[in-house]
Amino acid sequence: MDLKHKLEIIDFCYEYLNGSCPKHVYPLVLRVPLYLFFGSVVILTVFGNIFVIVIIAHFKQLHMPTNFLVLSLAVTDLLLGALFMPPLMVQSVETCWYLGTVFCKIHSSVAIMLSTASIINLSFISIDRYYAVCHPLLYHSKITSSVTVIMIVICWSVSAAVGFGIIFVELNILGVEEFYYENIVCEGGCVMFQSAASSTASSVISFYIPGVVMLSIYIKIFHVAQKQAKSIQHSKCKSNIKSVLSKEEKKATKTLAVVLGVFLSLSAPFFIANVMNPYIGYAVPPVLIDMLAWIGLMNSTCNPIVYAFFYKWFRKAFRIIISGQIFQPGSSRIHLFSH
Repeated sequence: MDLKHKLEIIDFCYEYLNGSCPKHVYPLVLRVPLYLFFGSVVILTVFGNIFVIVIIAHFKQLHMPTNFLVLSLAVTDLLLGALFMPPLMVQSVETCWYLGTVFCKIHSSVAIMLSTASIINLSFISIDRYYAVCHPLLYHSKITSSVTVIMIVICWSVSAAVGFGIIFVELNILGVEEFYYENIVCEGGCVMFQSAASSTASSVISFYIPGVVMLSIYIKIFHVAQKQAKSIQHSKCKSNIKSVLSKEEKKATKTLAVVLGVFLSLSAPFFIANVMNPYIGYAVPPVLIDMLAWIGLMNSTCNPIVYAFFYKWFRKAFRIIISGQIFQPGSSRIHLFSH
């Protein structure tokens, strides 16, 4: 048997059903490592983000606007790991969708909703950092807890409307319905198909514009931070409290810039392919689209790792949870970093 036939045996998702999708049966040697890899990604994503949520919710010292936005981002990442990744894992390995049409629509809607929520959360985090670094005297009056709550409500309501609206109102196939129902739809398939207009508009609104805006804000922040660092060096009279606070703000800004960088670099390949695909007659192989989607999703796995790598207080809180100290009375008031 030659290599091509060994790698994929073309079969059908539903053997005895007309209009069934073709199925690519991967040999066991390939399926087991794939399940182990995707399964590890799911477990890391779910547990990593549960730790972030528990840490921020439990420790009173972390109850501040920036961290509420980070908490909202961690909820997005947790939902991606718990709701979206497991069915996608089975579909990626089995190459068929066995969960029905309605659940396929919900699954696609959840994907759009959560990727939109990620980018809006990151946008609000960049606005928070802008005020913290560029206008520190205005920060506490502009970015209050109630403003943060409004930001989070806007983020989730807009994301839900976009995610479920596009799929259930069928905006993604507007103008190409005939082509979609004749050439794409088959039993056992669940493809997030988009027309040229839909893929361009959704990618520009959900990724390119926010991405460029956020990058511009962070470039501005780092210019201001450099100027501040120089002026602090020249100034002899600075109190210790101010230097500790500015050190914490700097650390938070740097870490969240890394989170943004990871998000943009892991998501960009998928969004480039997503825009190109309709214009080149959907020539991008589904396996490649699938692979790029997983690379983008792994951003949700990376965020807790970034916090653990950059934040000492995160590592300290993690040790407190693992050792069971979190169940002791008064543990929520433990000081994770000194003011």
